[in-house]
Amino acid sequence: MSPASTGASTVVVASSAVPSTAPSAVPAADSRLTPGGPGYRRMSLALFLAGVATFALLYSTQALLPLISGEFGVAASQASWTVAAATGGLALFVLPMSALSERFGRRTVMTASLAIAVTLGLLVPFAPSLTALVALRAVQGAALAGLPASATAYLAEEVRPRALITAIGLFVAGNSVGGMSGRVVTGWVAQEWGWRIAVGVIGVIAVACAVAFRVLLPAPRHFTPGSLRPPVLARTVRDHLSDPLLRRLYAIGALFMTVFGGVYTVIGYRLTEAPFGLPQGIIGSIFLVYLVGTVSASAAGRLVGRLGRRGALYLAGGTTASGLLLSLADSLTPVLLGLVLITAGFFAGHAVASSAVSKAATHGRAQASALYQSAYYIGSSAGSTVGAMAFHAGGWAGTVGVGMLAVLGVVTITVLGTRAARTGRAGRPAAA
Repeated sequence: MSPASTGASTVVVASSAVPSTAPSAVPAADSRLTPGGPGYRRMSLALFLAGVATFALLYSTQALLPLISGEFGVAASQASWTVAAATGGLALFVLPMSALSERFGRRTVMTASLAIAVTLGLLVPFAPSLTALVALRAVQGAALAGLPASATAYLAEEVRPRALITAIGLFVAGNSVGGMSGRVVTGWVAQEWGWRIAVGVIGVIAVACAVAFRVLLPAPRHFTPGSLRPPVLARTVRDHLSDPLLRRLYAIGALFMTVFGGVYTVIGYRLTEAPFGLPQGIIGSIFLVYLVGTVSASAAGRLVGRLGRRGALYLAGGTTASGLLLSLADSLTPVLLGLVLITAGFFAGHAVASSAVSKAATHGRAQASALYQSAYYIGSSAGSTVGAMAFHAGGWAGTVGVGMLAVLGVVTITVLGTRAARTGRAGRPAAA
Protein backbone atom coordinates (compact mmCIF):
# COMPACT_ATOMS: atom_id res chain seq x y z
CA MET A 1 0.00 0.00 0.00
CA SER A 2 1.39 3.38 -0.89
CA PRO A 3 2.27 6.01 1.68
CA ALA A 4 -0.53 8.15 0.33
CA SER A 5 -3.07 5.52 1.14
CA THR A 6 -1.86 4.96 4.67
CA GLY A 7 -1.24 8.53 5.65
CA ALA A 8 2.44 7.77 6.39
CA SER A 9 5.26 9.72 4.86
CA THR A 10 8.70 8.53 3.75
CA VAL A 11 12.01 10.31 3.58
CA VAL A 12 14.59 8.75 1.25
CA VAL A 13 18.20 9.90 1.48
CA ALA A 14 20.24 9.12 -1.60
CA SER A 15 23.52 10.13 -3.18
CA SER A 16 23.88 10.69 -6.90
CA ALA A 17 27.08 8.64 -6.86
CA VAL A 18 26.47 5.85 -4.40
CA PRO A 19 23.03 4.37 -3.70
CA SER A 20 22.20 4.41 -0.02
CA THR A 21 21.67 1.08 1.64
CA ALA A 22 20.20 2.59 4.84
CA PRO A 23 16.47 2.08 5.30
CA SER A 24 14.16 4.99 4.67
CA ALA A 25 12.95 6.87 7.72
CA VAL A 26 9.24 6.16 8.10
CA PRO A 27 7.46 7.96 10.94
CA ALA A 28 5.00 5.78 12.75
CA ALA A 29 1.56 6.10 11.19
CA ASP A 30 -1.30 7.28 13.39
CA SER A 31 -3.32 4.11 13.83
CA ARG A 32 -6.23 5.79 15.55
CA LEU A 33 -9.65 5.63 13.94
CA THR A 34 -10.73 8.25 11.43
CA PRO A 35 -13.89 8.73 9.33
CA GLY A 36 -13.77 6.40 6.34
CA GLY A 37 -11.07 4.25 7.90
CA PRO A 38 -11.41 0.61 9.00
CA GLY A 39 -13.32 0.16 12.20
CA TYR A 40 -14.69 3.71 12.41
CA ARG A 41 -18.20 2.79 11.26
CA ARG A 42 -18.40 -0.17 13.64
CA MET A 43 -17.17 2.00 16.50
CA SER A 44 -19.64 4.77 15.66
CA LEU A 45 -22.59 2.38 15.41
CA ALA A 46 -21.62 0.55 18.62
CA LEU A 47 -21.40 3.74 20.67
CA PHE A 48 -24.52 5.14 19.00
CA LEU A 49 -26.42 2.04 20.19
CA ALA A 50 -24.88 2.37 23.65
CA GLY A 51 -26.15 5.94 23.74
CA VAL A 52 -29.59 4.77 22.67
CA ALA A 53 -29.73 2.16 25.44
CA THR A 54 -28.38 4.55 28.07
CA PHE A 55 -30.86 7.35 27.51
CA ALA A 56 -33.81 5.05 26.82
CA LEU A 57 -33.26 3.35 30.18
CA LEU A 58 -32.27 6.45 32.11
CA TYR A 59 -35.40 8.39 31.17
CA SER A 60 -37.81 5.49 30.65
CA THR A 61 -40.26 6.82 33.26
CA GLN A 62 -40.15 10.50 32.30
CA ALA A 63 -42.98 10.50 29.76
CA LEU A 64 -45.01 8.26 32.10
CA LEU A 65 -44.97 10.47 35.19
CA PRO A 66 -48.67 11.43 35.02
CA LEU A 67 -49.59 7.71 34.94
CA ILE A 68 -47.20 6.91 37.79
CA SER A 69 -48.68 9.78 39.79
CA GLY A 70 -52.14 8.36 39.16
CA GLU A 71 -51.32 4.78 40.16
CA PHE A 72 -49.48 5.65 43.36
CA GLY A 73 -51.55 8.74 44.22
CA VAL A 74 -48.61 11.16 44.41
CA ALA A 75 -47.85 14.66 43.13
CA ALA A 76 -45.54 15.53 40.25
CA SER A 77 -42.72 16.47 42.64
CA GLN A 78 -42.82 12.95 44.17
CA ALA A 79 -43.18 11.03 40.89
CA SER A 80 -40.28 13.03 39.44
CA TRP A 81 -37.96 11.14 41.81
CA THR A 82 -38.20 8.13 39.47
CA VAL A 83 -36.18 10.28 37.07
CA ALA A 84 -34.08 12.18 39.60
CA ALA A 85 -33.02 8.99 41.41
CA ALA A 86 -31.68 7.46 38.19
CA THR A 87 -29.76 10.56 37.12
CA GLY A 88 -28.59 11.11 40.69
CA GLY A 89 -27.28 7.55 40.93
CA LEU A 90 -25.38 8.07 37.70
CA ALA A 91 -23.95 11.36 38.95
CA LEU A 92 -22.69 9.77 42.17
CA PHE A 93 -21.11 6.70 40.58
CA VAL A 94 -19.69 8.06 37.34
CA LEU A 95 -16.35 8.98 38.94
CA PRO A 96 -15.77 5.57 40.62
CA MET A 97 -16.78 3.86 37.38
CA SER A 98 -14.33 5.98 35.43
CA ALA A 99 -11.57 4.87 37.83
CA LEU A 100 -12.47 1.25 37.14
CA SER A 101 -12.28 1.95 33.41
CA GLU A 102 -8.76 3.33 33.87
CA ARG A 103 -7.72 0.03 35.42
CA PHE A 104 -9.80 -2.60 33.60
CA GLY A 105 -10.44 -0.93 30.25
CA ARG A 106 -13.18 1.20 28.70
CA ARG A 107 -14.86 -1.59 26.76
CA THR A 108 -14.95 -3.94 29.76
CA VAL A 109 -16.57 -1.36 32.04
CA MET A 110 -19.08 -0.24 29.40
CA THR A 111 -20.08 -3.84 28.73
CA ALA A 112 -20.55 -4.66 32.42
CA SER A 113 -22.49 -1.45 33.03
CA LEU A 114 -24.92 -2.14 30.21
CA ALA A 115 -25.39 -5.75 31.27
CA ILE A 116 -26.38 -4.76 34.82
CA ALA A 117 -28.55 -1.84 33.68
CA VAL A 118 -30.57 -3.85 31.17
CA THR A 119 -31.13 -6.61 33.75
CA LEU A 120 -32.53 -4.03 36.16
CA GLY A 121 -34.59 -2.60 33.30
CA LEU A 122 -36.42 -5.92 33.08
CA LEU A 123 -37.15 -5.78 36.84
CA VAL A 124 -38.46 -2.19 36.99
CA PRO A 125 -41.98 -3.08 35.71
CA PHE A 126 -42.52 -5.29 38.76
CA ALA A 127 -41.85 -2.59 41.38
CA PRO A 128 -44.62 -2.94 43.99
CA SER A 129 -44.48 0.64 45.30
CA LEU A 130 -43.13 4.08 44.48
CA THR A 131 -40.34 3.59 47.03
CA ALA A 132 -39.26 0.32 45.39
CA LEU A 133 -39.47 1.91 41.95
CA VAL A 134 -37.28 4.83 43.01
CA ALA A 135 -34.76 2.45 44.60
CA LEU A 136 -34.52 0.29 41.47
CA ARG A 137 -34.10 3.38 39.31
CA ALA A 138 -31.32 4.68 41.56
CA VAL A 139 -29.38 1.41 41.24
CA GLN A 140 -30.00 1.38 37.49
CA GLY A 141 -28.62 4.90 37.18
CA ALA A 142 -25.53 3.88 39.17
CA ALA A 143 -24.99 0.94 36.79
CA LEU A 144 -25.31 3.19 33.75
CA ALA A 145 -22.57 5.43 35.16
CA GLY A 146 -19.96 3.25 33.47
CA LEU A 147 -21.09 4.36 30.02
CA PRO A 148 -20.72 8.15 29.61
CA ALA A 149 -17.22 8.78 30.99
CA SER A 150 -15.81 5.54 29.59
CA ALA A 151 -17.25 6.23 26.15
CA THR A 152 -15.77 9.71 25.83
CA ALA A 153 -12.42 8.47 27.17
CA TYR A 154 -12.50 5.59 24.67
CA LEU A 155 -13.11 8.05 21.84
CA ALA A 156 -10.36 10.40 23.01
CA GLU A 157 -7.90 7.49 22.94
CA GLU A 158 -9.04 5.64 19.82
CA VAL A 159 -10.10 8.46 17.46
CA ARG A 160 -7.84 11.02 15.81
CA PRO A 161 -8.13 14.50 17.39
CA ARG A 162 -9.56 16.14 14.27
CA ALA A 163 -12.46 13.69 14.24
CA LEU A 164 -13.09 13.77 18.00
CA ILE A 165 -15.88 16.36 18.11
CA THR A 166 -17.71 14.59 15.29
CA ALA A 167 -17.34 11.20 16.99
CA ILE A 168 -18.57 12.51 20.34
CA GLY A 169 -21.40 14.28 18.51
CA LEU A 170 -22.51 10.92 17.11
CA PHE A 171 -22.48 9.41 20.60
CA VAL A 172 -24.55 12.34 21.89
CA ALA A 173 -26.85 11.86 18.89
CA GLY A 174 -27.38 8.29 20.07
CA ASN A 175 -28.37 9.72 23.43
CA SER A 176 -30.97 11.89 21.75
CA VAL A 177 -32.38 8.98 19.73
CA GLY A 178 -32.55 6.86 22.87
CA GLY A 179 -34.28 9.59 24.78
CA MET A 180 -36.73 10.17 21.96
CA SER A 181 -37.53 6.54 21.15
CA GLY A 182 -37.88 5.63 24.81
CA ARG A 183 -40.43 8.35 25.42
CA VAL A 184 -42.35 7.82 22.17
CA VAL A 185 -42.55 4.05 22.61
CA THR A 186 -43.53 4.27 26.26
CA GLY A 187 -46.19 6.87 25.48
CA TRP A 188 -48.06 4.73 22.96
CA VAL A 189 -47.54 1.42 24.75
CA ALA A 190 -48.65 2.93 28.07
CA GLN A 191 -51.81 4.32 26.47
CA GLU A 192 -52.89 0.78 25.57
CA TRP A 193 -51.33 -1.43 28.28
CA GLY A 194 -50.12 0.82 31.11
CA TRP A 195 -46.78 2.19 32.22
CA ARG A 196 -45.41 -1.12 33.50
CA ILE A 197 -45.60 -2.83 30.12
CA ALA A 198 -44.15 0.31 28.56
CA VAL A 199 -40.97 0.31 30.65
CA GLY A 200 -40.68 -3.46 30.10
CA VAL A 201 -40.62 -2.89 26.34
CA ILE A 202 -37.81 -0.36 26.79
CA GLY A 203 -35.89 -2.98 28.78
CA VAL A 204 -36.13 -5.46 25.91
CA ILE A 205 -35.00 -2.84 23.37
CA ALA A 206 -32.05 -1.99 25.60
CA VAL A 207 -31.04 -5.67 25.76
CA ALA A 208 -30.84 -5.78 21.95
CA CYS A 209 -28.76 -2.58 21.87
CA ALA A 210 -26.40 -3.93 24.53
CA VAL A 211 -25.75 -7.15 22.62
CA ALA A 212 -25.11 -5.29 19.37
CA PHE A 213 -22.79 -2.85 21.15
CA ARG A 214 -20.59 -5.64 22.49
CA VAL A 215 -20.40 -7.38 19.13
CA LEU A 216 -19.58 -4.23 17.14
CA LEU A 217 -17.21 -2.20 19.34
CA PRO A 218 -13.58 -2.65 18.22
CA ALA A 219 -11.08 -3.75 20.84
CA PRO A 220 -9.10 -0.78 22.20
CA ARG A 221 -5.62 -0.37 20.74
CA HIS A 222 -4.38 2.69 22.60
CA PHE A 223 -5.53 2.05 26.16
CA THR A 224 -2.89 1.99 28.90
CA PRO A 225 -4.05 0.66 32.29
CA GLY A 226 -3.84 3.14 35.14
CA SER A 227 -3.82 2.84 38.90
CA LEU A 228 -6.77 2.25 41.22
CA ARG A 229 -4.90 3.70 44.21
CA PRO A 230 -7.12 6.31 45.93
CA PRO A 231 -4.28 8.87 46.30
CA VAL A 232 -3.65 8.75 42.56
CA LEU A 233 -7.35 9.17 41.81
CA ALA A 234 -7.67 12.01 44.33
CA ARG A 235 -4.67 13.81 42.84
CA THR A 236 -6.10 13.51 39.33
CA VAL A 237 -9.50 14.80 40.44
CA ARG A 238 -7.85 17.68 42.30
CA ASP A 239 -5.88 18.60 39.17
CA HIS A 240 -9.04 18.72 37.08
CA LEU A 241 -11.03 20.71 39.63
CA SER A 242 -8.21 23.24 39.95
CA ASP A 243 -8.32 23.89 36.19
CA PRO A 244 -10.51 27.00 35.59
CA LEU A 245 -11.37 25.92 32.05
CA LEU A 246 -12.63 22.52 33.15
CA ARG A 247 -14.59 24.06 36.03
CA ARG A 248 -16.39 26.33 33.59
CA LEU A 249 -17.19 23.45 31.26
CA TYR A 250 -18.55 21.37 34.15
CA ALA A 251 -20.81 24.22 35.24
CA ILE A 252 -22.04 24.78 31.68
CA GLY A 253 -22.95 21.11 31.30
CA ALA A 254 -24.85 21.14 34.60
CA LEU A 255 -26.78 24.31 33.74
CA PHE A 256 -27.77 23.15 30.25
CA MET A 257 -29.04 19.88 31.74
CA THR A 258 -30.96 21.76 34.44
CA VAL A 259 -33.02 23.37 31.69
CA PHE A 260 -33.52 20.15 29.79
CA GLY A 261 -34.32 18.00 32.81
CA GLY A 262 -36.89 20.46 34.12
CA VAL A 263 -38.65 21.00 30.81
CA TYR A 264 -39.02 17.35 29.86
CA THR A 265 -39.96 16.20 33.34
CA VAL A 266 -42.85 18.65 33.54
CA ILE A 267 -44.04 18.90 29.93
CA GLY A 268 -46.19 15.75 30.22
CA TYR A 269 -48.14 17.25 33.11
CA ARG A 270 -48.66 20.51 31.25
CA LEU A 271 -49.94 18.84 28.11
CA THR A 272 -52.44 16.68 29.98
CA GLU A 273 -54.01 19.79 31.52
CA ALA A 274 -56.17 22.50 29.92
CA PRO A 275 -56.03 24.00 27.36
CA PHE A 276 -54.28 21.02 25.73
CA GLY A 277 -55.74 17.84 27.29
CA LEU A 278 -53.64 15.50 25.14
CA PRO A 279 -53.75 11.68 25.55
CA GLN A 280 -50.64 9.76 26.69
CA GLY A 281 -49.74 8.47 23.22
CA ILE A 282 -49.71 11.95 21.70
CA ILE A 283 -47.68 13.29 24.63
CA GLY A 284 -45.12 10.54 24.05
CA SER A 285 -44.93 11.50 20.38
CA ILE A 286 -44.02 15.06 21.38
CA PHE A 287 -40.57 13.65 22.14
CA LEU A 288 -39.98 13.17 18.42
CA VAL A 289 -38.47 16.65 18.65
CA TYR A 290 -35.41 14.81 20.00
CA LEU A 291 -34.55 14.22 16.34
CA VAL A 292 -33.63 17.89 16.25
CA GLY A 293 -31.11 17.14 19.00
CA THR A 294 -29.64 14.35 16.90
CA VAL A 295 -28.99 16.82 14.09
CA SER A 296 -27.68 19.65 16.28
CA ALA A 297 -25.34 17.34 18.23
CA SER A 298 -23.95 15.83 15.02
CA ALA A 299 -23.41 19.34 13.61
CA ALA A 300 -21.54 20.58 16.69
CA GLY A 301 -18.14 20.11 15.04
CA ARG A 302 -19.08 22.28 12.05
CA LEU A 303 -20.62 24.85 14.37
CA VAL A 304 -17.41 25.15 16.37
CA GLY A 305 -15.43 25.40 13.14
CA ARG A 306 -17.43 28.45 12.08
CA LEU A 307 -18.07 30.25 15.36
CA GLY A 308 -15.45 28.92 17.76
CA ARG A 309 -16.40 27.14 20.96
CA ARG A 310 -17.52 30.21 22.82
CA GLY A 311 -19.55 31.43 19.86
CA ALA A 312 -21.22 28.02 19.60
CA LEU A 313 -22.09 28.14 23.31
CA TYR A 314 -23.59 31.63 22.97
CA LEU A 315 -25.70 30.42 20.06
CA ALA A 316 -26.79 27.29 21.97
CA GLY A 317 -27.77 29.36 25.01
CA GLY A 318 -29.67 31.91 22.95
CA THR A 319 -31.54 29.18 21.08
CA THR A 320 -32.51 27.50 24.36
CA ALA A 321 -33.72 30.77 25.90
CA SER A 322 -35.80 31.59 22.82
CA GLY A 323 -37.45 28.19 23.04
CA LEU A 324 -38.27 28.65 26.73
CA LEU A 325 -39.98 31.98 26.09
CA LEU A 326 -41.89 30.64 23.10
CA SER A 327 -43.17 27.69 25.12
CA LEU A 328 -45.11 30.05 27.41
CA ALA A 329 -47.85 30.34 24.78
CA ASP A 330 -51.17 28.58 25.37
CA SER A 331 -51.28 27.25 21.82
CA LEU A 332 -49.80 23.89 20.86
CA THR A 333 -47.89 25.06 17.77
CA PRO A 334 -45.64 27.62 19.53
CA VAL A 335 -45.15 25.21 22.43
CA LEU A 336 -43.87 22.57 20.01
CA LEU A 337 -41.62 25.07 18.26
CA GLY A 338 -40.31 26.12 21.67
CA LEU A 339 -39.45 22.49 22.48
CA VAL A 340 -37.65 22.20 19.15
CA LEU A 341 -35.47 25.22 19.97
CA ILE A 342 -34.82 24.07 23.55
CA THR A 343 -33.78 20.62 22.30
CA ALA A 344 -31.54 21.96 19.52
CA GLY A 345 -29.82 24.41 21.85
CA PHE A 346 -29.31 21.89 24.61
CA PHE A 347 -27.81 19.11 22.50
CA ALA A 348 -25.52 21.52 20.63
CA GLY A 349 -24.29 23.05 23.87
CA HIS A 350 -23.78 19.64 25.49
CA ALA A 351 -21.82 18.27 22.52
CA VAL A 352 -19.57 21.36 22.41
CA ALA A 353 -18.88 21.36 26.16
CA SER A 354 -18.30 17.61 26.52
CA SER A 355 -15.91 17.46 23.55
CA ALA A 356 -14.02 20.47 24.95
CA VAL A 357 -13.47 18.55 28.20
CA SER A 358 -11.93 15.62 26.34
CA LYS A 359 -9.57 17.96 24.50
CA ALA A 360 -8.68 20.08 27.52
CA ALA A 361 -7.70 17.20 29.81
CA THR A 362 -4.00 16.40 29.42
CA HIS A 363 -4.17 13.33 31.68
CA GLY A 364 -6.82 11.26 33.45
CA ARG A 365 -9.31 11.78 30.63
CA ALA A 366 -11.78 9.30 32.11
CA GLN A 367 -11.82 11.27 35.37
CA ALA A 368 -12.16 14.58 33.51
CA SER A 369 -15.09 13.22 31.53
CA ALA A 370 -16.54 11.63 34.67
CA LEU A 371 -16.53 14.94 36.50
CA TYR A 372 -18.31 16.52 33.55
CA GLN A 373 -20.88 13.74 33.48
CA SER A 374 -21.34 13.99 37.24
CA ALA A 375 -22.05 17.72 37.00
CA TYR A 376 -24.25 17.11 33.97
CA TYR A 377 -26.46 14.56 35.72
CA ILE A 378 -26.55 16.54 38.94
CA GLY A 379 -28.02 19.23 36.73
CA SER A 380 -30.55 16.73 35.41
CA SER A 381 -31.60 15.68 38.91
CA ALA A 382 -31.81 19.30 40.04
CA GLY A 383 -33.78 20.27 36.96
CA SER A 384 -36.23 17.39 37.36
CA THR A 385 -36.85 18.12 41.04
CA VAL A 386 -36.75 21.93 41.06
CA GLY A 387 -38.62 22.14 37.75
CA ALA A 388 -41.43 19.97 39.15
CA MET A 389 -41.54 22.02 42.36
CA ALA A 390 -41.66 25.26 40.36
CA PHE A 391 -44.49 23.83 38.24
CA HIS A 392 -46.42 22.90 41.37
CA ALA A 393 -45.93 26.41 42.78
CA GLY A 394 -46.31 28.58 39.69
CA GLY A 395 -47.33 26.45 36.73
CA TRP A 396 -45.36 26.25 33.50
CA ALA A 397 -44.12 29.83 33.96
CA GLY A 398 -42.33 28.68 37.10
CA THR A 399 -40.52 25.91 35.22
CA VAL A 400 -39.57 28.36 32.47
CA GLY A 401 -38.23 30.76 35.09
CA VAL A 402 -35.91 28.07 36.44
CA GLY A 403 -34.71 27.37 32.91
CA MET A 404 -34.05 31.02 32.11
CA LEU A 405 -31.92 31.38 35.24
CA ALA A 406 -29.88 28.36 34.15
CA VAL A 407 -29.36 29.80 30.64
CA LEU A 408 -28.29 33.10 32.18
CA GLY A 409 -25.72 31.12 34.14
CA VAL A 410 -24.38 29.53 30.91
CA VAL A 411 -24.01 32.94 29.24
CA THR A 412 -22.37 34.47 32.31
CA ILE A 413 -19.81 31.66 32.61
CA THR A 414 -19.02 31.87 28.89
CA VAL A 415 -18.50 35.64 29.16
CA LEU A 416 -16.12 35.06 32.07
CA GLY A 417 -14.27 32.51 29.96
CA THR A 418 -13.97 35.01 27.12
CA ARG A 419 -12.52 37.64 29.46
CA ALA A 420 -10.12 35.13 31.00
CA ALA A 421 -8.86 34.14 27.56
CA ARG A 422 -8.30 37.78 26.58
CA THR A 423 -6.42 38.70 29.74
CA GLY A 424 -4.46 35.45 29.90
CA ARG A 425 -5.68 34.57 33.39
CA ALA A 426 -6.66 31.04 32.24
CA GLY A 427 -3.06 30.24 31.39
CA ARG A 428 -4.05 28.72 28.02
CA PRO A 429 -6.68 29.27 25.32
CA ALA A 430 -10.12 28.66 26.78
CA ALA A 431 -12.94 26.68 25.24
CA ALA A 432 -15.63 28.41 27.23
